[in-house]
Amino acid sequence: MATTNGDASAQEMKVGMAEIAALAREFPGPDLEAATRVLERDRLLAKPKGGLGQLEGLVEWLATWQSRHPPRVERPAVAVFAGSHGVAERDVSSRSMAATAKKIAGYGAGKGAINAVVGALDADFQVFELALEEPTQDFTEGPAMTDAECARAMAYGMMSVGQDIDVLVLGQVGVGGDVSAAALLAALHGGAGADWVDSGHERAAGKAAVVDAGVKLHKAEATDAFDLLRRLGGQEIAAMVGAIIASRMGRTPIVLDGMAAGAAAAVVAAQAASGADHCALGHVEDHVGGARLQQALGKAPILSLGLKVGEGVGGALAVHILRAAAQCHADMATRQELQRLQG
Repeated sequence: MATTNGDASAQEMKVGMAEIAALAREFPGPDLEAATRVLERDRLLAKPKGGLGQLEGLVEWLATWQSRHPPRVERPAVAVFAGSHGVAERDVSSRSMAATAKKIAGYGAGKGAINAVVGALDADFQVFELALEEPTQDFTEGPAMTDAECARAMAYGMMSVGQDIDVLVLGQVGVGGDVSAAALLAALHGGAGADWVDSGHERAAGKAAVVDAGVKLHKAEATDAFDLLRRLGGQEIAAMVGAIIASRMGRTPIVLDGMAAGAAAAVVAAQAASGADHCALGHVEDHVGGARLQQALGKAPILSLGLKVGEGVGGALAVHILRAAAQCHADMATRQELQRLQG
């Protein structure tokens, strides 16, 4: 596992919000030829029509956004983005912001749940820290970030996307990140704070109140989805937005883990039509907000395991399914091949 601090490279990132928005207007579209080749081969495989169920759709999605046939999942990567939120000082969590640093230390020691899952997946794993000692501003009092801070975090996320990877999992860690994600989703897709936070959480009422206050203060003033991100988001969510943008330009499919990564995808989708089509929902929290996220993104999760740990675990587990789907498609015998084998 590698840990990278966003502050160290901040001076190299001069790109602004306008330049990033321009990139989002130039997204490449789906590779329909690769998708067609999937369908053509699928019709030849020695199985009933639809015999592999949802695996068939996942293979088509992979090929479409990897722009190749057959698609492959040989070099997956998992990126966990860590940030600090000013709203964490409000009645939203029993944990302090110091808990984020402890989590990251656990990853470094190889003791996180994500470490075990990544080891079984044989995937590259990196944690990207974004100014953990400098929380964003409390968005109930003003914008969470300045234009420069938000653009720098987005650019950092763009630079975090490695070369020659097949699939990228995005995860998040950071006290208050779920509240920031809920506020972004409420501002983009409507509903009250209580519709987006986990009602079973001990601080659910406090979380919902903070979300409502933030949306009330900023929604009417925001000029676009990126401006909402600046006002309500965290630096790690902004970085995930950047990673989603860079992955689209590089034709790398994304697997989203949880509400924060889902909120990042929702921002991109609101900024650019079909901008998150290369994103799949790997896993999402089992509460009303998770259900609303599925509806907002128009995506069902690959897995539904009731996980609450976040940190990319569900998304990384979903990559096992993607790998199996791709291998089935590539290696399974066609009816003609099976007939020859039978003599």
